[in-house]
Amino acid sequence: MNDYDMKNLRKKEHLDNDMFRRNFTQNSIKTILSISLLEHLCSTNLLAAKDKYTAKKWLTSVHEIGLSVKKEEISQIQWQKQVEELFQNKIELNEILKLINFDQIEKSVKFVNNGARSIRPNIPRSNGYPERLAFGHQVFALKKGRSVVPHGHNNMATAFIVLKGKFHGRHYDRISDEKDHMIIKPTIDDKFGPGQTSSISDEKDNVHWFKAEDGPAYIFNIHVLGLPSKKGAPKRTGRIYVDPEGENLGNGLIRAPFIDSKKAHQKYG
Repeated sequence: MNDYDMKNLRKKEHLDNDMFRRNFTQNSIKTILSISLLEHLCSTNLLAAKDKYTAKKWLTSVHEIGLSVKKEEISQIQWQKQVEELFQNKIELNEILKLINFDQIEKSVKFVNNGARSIRPNIPRSNGYPERLAFGHQVFALKKGRSVVPHGHNNMATAFIVLKGKFHGRHYDRISDEKDHMIIKPTIDDKFGPGQTSSISDEKDNVHWFKAEDGPAYIFNIHVLGLPSKKGAPKRTGRIYVDPEGENLGNGLIRAPFIDSKKAHQKYG
């Protein structure tokens, strides 16, 4: 091998070494980043797990904010924010399923052909659980294509979490009431699956409508009744059925006729 060949060989070896060092450095950085990311994710998951409530603590917290909104210590919108936080981030869905004995509900449910079957689950009332809850509760069970029909609410706040199945959910703000109509404005139009939640009150998202896109589908609902009535609103607590496919007034507003439960279920159930 002559001097020229030796020079080229050394040059190639030098280039190969440089490439090896670069690849080694890049791979080392990727490994370090991967390990760091894994450690971060593990740490985040551990922190999230530590931040979850037991069923007893969660139920007590829902009870306490129910008392607070009834006493007007917090606004209805504050209650909505807090209850959605409790539903979404403070308890595992599986813990709610165990709390309400969902397995038994699934085994014994008798579906209706129109609308939703309402089931009142038994919730513990001893061993540290609140003896008398500040809220009512129920499970809605629906076949595919059936709905919790469109309705608004008087003097109450409610929240729900999807337990099983998929829903198309719609909410509307209640802008004002007329003699035979409610003026509403769409606020939410979305898909909801297990673990997802929403809420209503006199102040925000008062009207809602949920249709099961597959089945069977289940919703766990809580409701705080007898809240202080808004000025000019009827004192009677309860549902008000409306037809959201009313007159389009522009600017997103709809004049929705008041209808009765029978008509609501005939059209939307």
